[in-house]
Amino acid sequence: MWSILIVTLPTQPNAVRVRVWRALKALGCAALRDGAYLLPSANGALFEPLAAEVREHGGAAMVLTLSPSDDAQRDELLALFDRTQAYMQWRDAASALQSEGATLGETEARRRWRGVCEALQALRRIDYYPGAAAEQAQSELEALHQALDARFSKGEPRAQADHGIAALDVRKFRGKRWATRARPWVDRLACAWLIRRFIDPRARFVWLADPAHATPAPRGALGFDYDGARFTHIGARVTFEVLLASFGLDHDPRLQRIAAAVHYLDAGGIPVPEAAGLESVLGGLRELHAEDDPLVAAAAAVFDALYASPRGAPGVPT
Repeated sequence: MWSILIVTLPTQPNAVRVRVWRALKALGCAALRDGAYLLPSANGALFEPLAAEVREHGGAAMVLTLSPSDDAQRDELLALFDRTQAYMQWRDAASALQSEGATLGETEARRRWRGVCEALQALRRIDYYPGAAAEQAQSELEALHQALDARFSKGEPRAQADHGIAALDVRKFRGKRWATRARPWVDRLACAWLIRRFIDPRARFVWLADPAHATPAPRGALGFDYDGARFTHIGARVTFEVLLASFGLDHDPRLQRIAAAVHYLDAGGIPVPEAAGLESVLGGLRELHAEDDPLVAAAAAVFDALYASPRGAPGVPT
């Protein structure tokens, strides 16, 4: 159910027209057509002051209730409130701060962080139907805050992060067997690369048809990316992001850039430019390699190249 404002703005004074346009934009209304704007019915009262001002200056305005005739029409109306593009723009600002953080002093870095935080709060106020992108953005904001604290507030006692992921000593995870589902796709392929490249260079992988039920992981193996595994999705984070947080790798901007693509391809949320190409290349590799170990080796070269790419690195134009 929605409230709909149908309005004909007065031709004069122009200040009223500008004020109403700005107010509609600030409310995050969906534009059904020129002169017809939507808000969820719970927020419909926000239209009333605007309607009163328009009528006071000789325009016409009425606030009505709108109900979709079927599910298809409801989905069309919901799509008008999609904020994905806005979250993409917000992430650009957050990523810029992350990339430039090492070159900034504490005062400037924290000022920039407050701006990023306020921008997300403003966006969420008009995100009437929040989904994966909103949850992901909040998680990334918290990670950015933790990175600043790690740099500027070393040794200061801090509450445990909201994601509840314990910090682990990478030295205790060397020379292990790591188990996951067979025929790995984006998240598992990225995890396998991350494990061998940054956590356990001598890792051996065990591929299981049904690790949560019929084919459990062997005793002593470290499971990842399946129900009941040692490392799997936590909150808004996919397994790759959980591994980053667990082993203190989540402050590396290049790994964060890969994580953003992996997250989007695995769980949806905020699109990133690398995602489509990564999905296409990994899909092709799955067609070329019927066995999982050669597939992981081939995919590792892709992730190595993506990590080596200078895009988004400090001081490098994007």
